[in-house]
Amino acid sequence: MAAAVEDPIFQPARRIISAITNANPAAIQTSFDHDYFTGDIVRLIIPEGFGMWQADKLVGTVTVTGGDTFTINIDTTSFDSFSDPDNGRVAQIIPVGEVHSSLDGATKNTLPSRVR
Repeated sequence: MAAAVEDPIFQPARRIISAITNANPAAIQTSFDHDYFTGDIVRLIIPEGFGMWQADKLVGTVTVTGGDTFTINIDTTSFDSFSDPDNGRVAQIIPVGEVHSSLDGATKNTLPSRVR
């Protein structure tokens, strides 16, 4: 099973989905703080058995509503309900793009450097 890392070196990172509403826009809750910015572009990965299979591989734009919540500009009102079958697999969100304003606060490279 692929695991999300809570404090990855590269931000933003993929996050595990705890819940998705049947709404327009869809509201998503993650298993821990997502660290996304409004305007980030993400892809949903919904494995078989989680319901809401219609959202698998869809891409949308994030609007942050809380530390572990955000909405995404995808209309899920007619999709099957999301459920977590606790089968060792995870539904996840993977960043695929970002708006330049999310880079405004970048002041330090946190990647480990190689000493030669």
